[in-house]
Amino acid sequence: MYYIYKILSVINLTEQLTTKYPENSFVPVFWMATEDHDFEEISGFNFKGKKIKWEANQSGPVGRFSTKVLQELVTVLKTEFGQGVNGEYLLALFERAYSGNDTLTQATRFITNELFGSYGIVVLDGDDQGLKKQFTSYIEKELFAKKGFKEITKTSQRLVSAGYGQQVHPREINLFYIQDGLRERIVEKDGMFLINNTSLVFSKAQMQEQVTEYPQRFSPNALLRPLYQEVILPNLCYVGGGGELAYWFQLKDYFESVGVPFPVLLMRNSAVLANRKLEHTLKQLDVSVQDIFKKDTALTTWFVHKVSQITIDFSAQRAHLEKQFEHLYTLASQTDASFLGAVAAQQKKQTNGLKHLEKRLLKAQKRKHAAQIERLIALRGELFPDGNLQERTTNFSEFYLEYGTGLIPTIKENLKPLDGKFTIIYF
Repeated sequence: MYYIYKILSVINLTEQLTTKYPENSFVPVFWMATEDHDFEEISGFNFKGKKIKWEANQSGPVGRFSTKVLQELVTVLKTEFGQGVNGEYLLALFERAYSGNDTLTQATRFITNELFGSYGIVVLDGDDQGLKKQFTSYIEKELFAKKGFKEITKTSQRLVSAGYGQQVHPREINLFYIQDGLRERIVEKDGMFLINNTSLVFSKAQMQEQVTEYPQRFSPNALLRPLYQEVILPNLCYVGGGGELAYWFQLKDYFESVGVPFPVLLMRNSAVLANRKLEHTLKQLDVSVQDIFKKDTALTTWFVHKVSQITIDFSAQRAHLEKQFEHLYTLASQTDASFLGAVAAQQKKQTNGLKHLEKRLLKAQKRKHAAQIERLIALRGELFPDGNLQERTTNFSEFYLEYGTGLIPTIKENLKPLDGKFTIIYF
């Protein structure tokens, strides 16, 4: 779902800016990570508790993977999506995207245009010879001057000193060498350029020739990709998730050193979809959606304290006990150290006894309110499947089956890109 939210965040922002500044045009652009090689990350999706998985014996940039084998999944999806209008649309979308196109890049562009094309989205594929040619001088700086490593390290050290974590560690060369079936790091050793995990070796002159003749064979890693994006298509604002923005923070000095404008960074919208029945049940339990964000254990404890007619907090008893021992400590100060130690030991024993009784009482009250707690935890499970954010777990097809063509317009209507809040969208 976060794929949906990210794109709609950008579309809404461009519409908002166009309204405010009508003399300018603002264009939403979706960057496809076609050169990535982490296939495992994208090889499947969750659907109603099941994992629909693409088993592939391909390697290299995932955007170049052939999608023809995905035709085998159509039979599985036909059963999962059912016979309704919405299910038939999803099945047709899958078939047209993955069977009607040769590669994952083409299929992803097709789906993005199908879902968001009416909003003017531009889908950009960085794995393109013409675009790489524009980036040639920066590839050379990275290979032969180690420009990225020096500047990114400097910024990263400042961020760490200021208390921020380092999201990505720069390498001396932040480039991969790619061909069909191959995407491996470039490593310099003793003046030669080695392609990791292969027998490929280039001298400096040979590597320069590769850059000049075949710029499409060089792929930026996560830290260099933002520079590539901004060089080929200077960008007013980059909208991303928390992890993405964290490594963009490491790049400010680097951009300045190579004379490339650094864009505004904006956190994408995050949301959770909920039905009206859930909202009604929460009201019955006198629980707000904000309360549901607590972890299961914390939510259960909080809820029991809230509904219990017995005070489970023994703070008053602990304070009373402490007062009593103050008197004993005064008395102990007038005698020897052994008595003082005995008083301290007794205080610890009685304090621990109160803590134990408090836990026993809480446990008893949890049993008493077990039915309500079970409902509450089940509700939380709908919003946070397996304890994770819904947007990172649940595939949009589950919601499309239920809400159909109204799904994306309703989400779009509710997302406010400059609001900075987590959004609850009710259907």
